Amino acid sequence: MPRSDRSPLLLAGLLATAGVAHFASPRQFDATIPRALPGRPRTWTYASGAAEIALAAGLALPRTRRTAALATAAFFVGVFPANVQMAVDWRNRPAPQKAAALGRLPLQLPLVLWARGVARTAARRA
Repeated sequence: MPRSDRSPLLLAGLLATAGVAHFASPRQFDATIPRALPGRPRTWTYASGAAEIALAAGLALPRTRRTAALATAAFFVGVFPANVQMAVDWRNRPAPQKAAALGRLPLQLPLVLWARGVARTAARRA
């Protein structure tokens, strides 16, 4: 299978894994929900997990891949504030945890670019 054919499936796998983790271990995600959002953090945790699973499904299907990839890029931009909140909240944690929280911040850009690349490839094939 060519690399360009694997890319959307790898991105789908990443999203599906993260989405399932939101349901399997919600407490760790609750802590990243920005306090400015209305409602309970658990509701946002479950909603974002469901969104990740839905995006993964869309990426896995060639027919919906372009739209799902664009939505995935927007999702990665949208969850950036939660990653910032985590970095702020974890600034006094042990070094490995602090490093993990800070390391998530620059990873958002490659994820957005990956999703956009999947969308471009899907558009060319349509």
